[in-house]
Amino acid sequence: MISPEGPPLVRPTVLVDVIEALPRELRARGHEIGIVLPYYRAIRENMFVDHTDTGITVDVRLGAKTYVAEFLTGRTTGGVQSFYVRCDEFFDRDGIYGEHGVAYEDNDARFIFFSKAALELARRLTPSPEVLHVHDWAAALVPVLVHAAQMPFRTVLTIHHLADQGSFWGLDFALTNLPERYFTLAGLEYFGRMNLLKGGILFADKTTTVSERYRHEMLTPEGGFGLDIVMRENAHRIAGILNGADYERWNPATDRLLPHVFDAIPLDGKLVCRDALLAEMRLGPAPRGPVFGMVTRLVPEKGFDVLMPVLDRLLSDDVRLIILGEGDPAYERALAIAARRYPAKFAYRESYDERLAHLIEAGADMTLIPSRIEPSGLSAMYSLKYGALPVARATGGIQEIIEDYDPTTDQGYGFLYYDESSEAFWDAIKRARELFHEQSLWTRLVQRAMTQEFSWQTAAVQYEQLYASVLSQPRSRAA
Repeated sequence: MISPEGPPLVRPTVLVDVIEALPRELRARGHEIGIVLPYYRAIRENMFVDHTDTGITVDVRLGAKTYVAEFLTGRTTGGVQSFYVRCDEFFDRDGIYGEHGVAYEDNDARFIFFSKAALELARRLTPSPEVLHVHDWAAALVPVLVHAAQMPFRTVLTIHHLADQGSFWGLDFALTNLPERYFTLAGLEYFGRMNLLKGGILFADKTTTVSERYRHEMLTPEGGFGLDIVMRENAHRIAGILNGADYERWNPATDRLLPHVFDAIPLDGKLVCRDALLAEMRLGPAPRGPVFGMVTRLVPEKGFDVLMPVLDRLLSDDVRLIILGEGDPAYERALAIAARRYPAKFAYRESYDERLAHLIEAGADMTLIPSRIEPSGLSAMYSLKYGALPVARATGGIQEIIEDYDPTTDQGYGFLYYDESSEAFWDAIKRARELFHEQSLWTRLVQRAMTQEFSWQTAAVQYEQLYASVLSQPRSRAA
């Protein structure tokens, strides 16, 4: 697996969670798995991770310049072997893709280098990998390079987030050192620019995304982010496989980061966590209105343009709200100001803290997920397991995870809304808040939510089948 993110990075992203759990599950099923990541400063400075120099170095050409890639190795906590591509010029930086909300200007060179170096590593491994499974735009050039050089690997591309496509100035295609025929409509060219994700979609033996609902959304003009035409033309080669939840890390019954573990019966430990959360955030413990939580990135696609207009209305009532996340500086400032305005009701923390993230899930009564885009809905899976009922917009994987509560049939365990508006979001919040005060009903919903299972075992079986089908297929078409 070749990915721009993964363990041991401590980042609240779906991609880190996936690269932590899926390889571990595949390894448990008897497969030999390796992970390739850039050797970021955050990995180098992680004192809890052992890195061993392999002694392997390769020259990597980017256009007319040559850079040296060094390789280190280690193992994840799940025992999966990791390889790290080192080039301090590209990866010894404070950020992954950028800093302070601004992308690095040389991201195309950084991840073209990474893709080429990872492929050189794969060529030198014994035994040789059969499948190269690449993730998102930053590794999407690998299938193109494999095709151009007619290497023996089969390739799978997983799209976790279609909005990020690796679209760069067309002249930077020279950095790939590929023949000019690959910069056409049948290759990486898209409206005069170089689009790395498009190249991966065209040349990977198979493309997957992280839920079937998200796959359907990607085929539409609204959800395709300009690539919907390409997605529709290749829809027969795109599969939707719902992510699983990593219950080794996210399980309230065994979670060592909590002040008190708990299960669906009894729920006493959740009340302990709720009180601990409010105390740590210095929020008023009484009266005992609902506690809302959010662990997310502060960007419009996560629904902050929907949340901000209802924030004052929400905090004028007997509620508590805790938000953990960083992102758009404008949202960060607005939340910091709101926290000062409502010091007993609202707490905002910018820097990600793994322990606090777990405590928010355990201590919250509800989580707010007003996302415009939610490809897989991992955060909803975690919230359900911790008994924090989601109030969420029905989009992407959310629709495969949350069943809206229906009082006429007493079915469901969450609160969905469909319109992309603050008023629709507010109506769902009100509906959840009213039920919260019916204690016996609310307890029943929480216990029902906590019994939902979204295991990685199911996804791993589907990936096994997909790898087998890829290995049995004839090679993809020529450029």
